Amino acid sequence: MTNGPGKSDRPAVPKKSLNNTGQPVAEGMEGRGLAKENLPQQNASRTPSRGDAPSALERVRQAAAKDKKLRFTALLHHIYNLDTLRMAYFSLKKEAAPGVDGETWRHYGEELEVKFQDLSERLKRGAYRAKPVRRVYIPKADGRQRPLGVTTLEDKIVQRAAVEVLNAIYETDFLGFSSGFRPGRSQHQALDALYTGLLTRKVNWVLDLDIQGFFDGLSHAWLVKFVEHRIADRRVVRLIQKWLNAGVLEEGKRIRTEEGTPQGGSASPLLANVYLHYVFDLWIQAWRRKRAHGDVIIVRFADDIVLGFEEKSDAEQFRGELTERMRKFNLELHPEKTRLLEFGPYAIDSRKWRGEGKPETFNFLGFTHLCVKKRSNGRFTVLRQTIRKRLQTKLNAVKAELQRRMHEPIPKVGKWLQAVVRGHIRYYGVPLNQHALWIFRFPVGWLWHRALSRRSQNGRVLWDRMRRLITRWRPVPTVCPPYPLRRLGVVTQGKSRMRESRLSGSVEGVVSDHDSYSDFSSLPSHFQNFCRFTRCHSCFGTRASSA
Repeated sequence: MTNGPGKSDRPAVPKKSLNNTGQPVAEGMEGRGLAKENLPQQNASRTPSRGDAPSALERVRQAAAKDKKLRFTALLHHIYNLDTLRMAYFSLKKEAAPGVDGETWRHYGEELEVKFQDLSERLKRGAYRAKPVRRVYIPKADGRQRPLGVTTLEDKIVQRAAVEVLNAIYETDFLGFSSGFRPGRSQHQALDALYTGLLTRKVNWVLDLDIQGFFDGLSHAWLVKFVEHRIADRRVVRLIQKWLNAGVLEEGKRIRTEEGTPQGGSASPLLANVYLHYVFDLWIQAWRRKRAHGDVIIVRFADDIVLGFEEKSDAEQFRGELTERMRKFNLELHPEKTRLLEFGPYAIDSRKWRGEGKPETFNFLGFTHLCVKKRSNGRFTVLRQTIRKRLQTKLNAVKAELQRRMHEPIPKVGKWLQAVVRGHIRYYGVPLNQHALWIFRFPVGWLWHRALSRRSQNGRVLWDRMRRLITRWRPVPTVCPPYPLRRLGVVTQGKSRMRESRLSGSVEGVVSDHDSYSDFSSLPSHFQNFCRFTRCHSCFGTRASSA
């Protein structure tokens, strides 16, 4: 019997009112009630315009923001949720290299829902096992090899799902000067924060920190303790320990590791941020407030850290205390790459008065930062230029790829080159770095002409045709990111450094022995000839045209 006592389907579908009732009815139609045991607040809205109750992860985020000492005891069900696993799978790169099991993204997509069900059940009952990480090496700018870890596809899915859940907690804890591998944060935000701090705060000394072998020396024991500050769900902690203890597979041998986390996994950036949050961020925040005598600025992107100090004594004291703290947590500052240098509005005049030459430069996130004065008004500014080694390394990679694609159709190679040049411009296209962009754009065209001419013995491409190809497929360098002071809202109206920085493309003190892009004569001879052939007046002006 339906709609009877004790039945779960008690609510009955109400009868619809007549269309033509004449006078309005005294009472509106009664809506259908809820089934037994269903709570009203759990029902989602039927249309996007109606307000919904917070999602599960949003409630976790609100609880984490409300109580900074709250420990979460039930999180695993968010990770093995099918929707979370599905989101994690589709957020992975489709063409990523496979792990030790050889599983690819496309092959795993066959019978996807069945595999999700199996993976979810294994996570739920604790039967999931992490597989070893395949070790590969990529060359670094200094000639050494950087070890990377290639995890299996299933491990990537679980790690990506876990990161999505843990981000809801840790994004409320991480401090503002930490920008590395966080949702909604990028390298340009860290660069703009550093630029703005150097211009608007009292900074006379810069401490460029380099943690030696950070990802390889990270202590598993300390990391687990840091995670347990917020995560009381032992199942999630054991899941993280499975990834840390999975080991690496190198040359067919499985190597167990008791420290470090392989670079390349989805969980490694988050775990690194958690480690440095407790080791460095919270400590320097308290040190700056209690111990510093002058202004201190901090910018951290993963393990790349730059600090600015008003007083040299503060910088020296901080460096000594940081060395001891790093040693306590199994980390070490690189003795050669960690440098304290004079950098700021008075550095040029002070070093000139002492006869010490121009201020030193430092590298951060692909840019060389120079302390210079503008010729328009003589005021201090920070000049950011592409690191010379990075530029040369990229050109060598383009040259090797053009040789490999030598016999491919020209439109196909042109589209690839267009994407390469556009990506380079979008990252390195910061204000006052146009010369470096042109220096990259023209050798790319010269290398392409060289590759096309070597297709056959009689296949030399005339420059009239080459100019048309270059014009069609190579984007023109432009400044892509907005000016830092305008982007961060430091300057809005009236006379400002922002407006003055727009006026001039030339600054005093730019020419140096290794960082200048404006000296045409310093370029290789074949690049100079190429600029003359392509009539490069916009970049090198009268030098190129009169040569």
